Amino acid sequence: MKLDWPEGATPIDADEAQGLIPALATQAELNDFEASNIMEGESWARRSRKVKASLLEQGTLRLLHKQMFGDTWYWAGKYRTTQKNIGCAAWQISTCMINLEGDVKTWLEQGTYPPEEIAARFHHRLVWIHPFVNGNGRFARLATDLLCGRQSWRVPTWGSTNLVRQSQTRHDYVHALQMADAGDFAPLKTFLYS
Repeated sequence: MKLDWPEGATPIDADEAQGLIPALATQAELNDFEASNIMEGESWARRSRKVKASLLEQGTLRLLHKQMFGDTWYWAGKYRTTQKNIGCAAWQISTCMINLEGDVKTWLEQGTYPPEEIAARFHHRLVWIHPFVNGNGRFARLATDLLCGRQSWRVPTWGSTNLVRQSQTRHDYVHALQMADAGDFAPLKTFLYS
């Protein structure tokens, strides 16, 4: 199957592509299959006591990714072991995730930032760490939605469109993430609720 990646997506290598569970022939079939798997994962997450109690913990976040992509990819929920065009070095993922958990807990306890900024910073860091082979943006958006819901904050609308396919909205999202890479979180905070 030939895989076409939209702007900002992380291509997977041939070995990682061998981890595809269902026999699919096209990118459209993969997108549809993943979307169905993600809906099941989202439904599970909204019912899960573990997610409500320990969303920020590595084990819970890995389980969330597995629930979102586990019917699609064998490597779902496992940290990547290869370097990508984005993200920290693979050997740093666990440490970066532990640091993110500690930072978010501190932001929440100390009221370091307003809710929209905590949501933007949490989302950005998950995308920046890029813990998994693929699906990091979709995973980070759902994790951010869950964090907001758990805190009784307004849940992001993410441009009110499908960010998987190439579009102007996806371009705006990628640009907002790039601005956050440079320390400017204003565009990402705006995009979250656009």
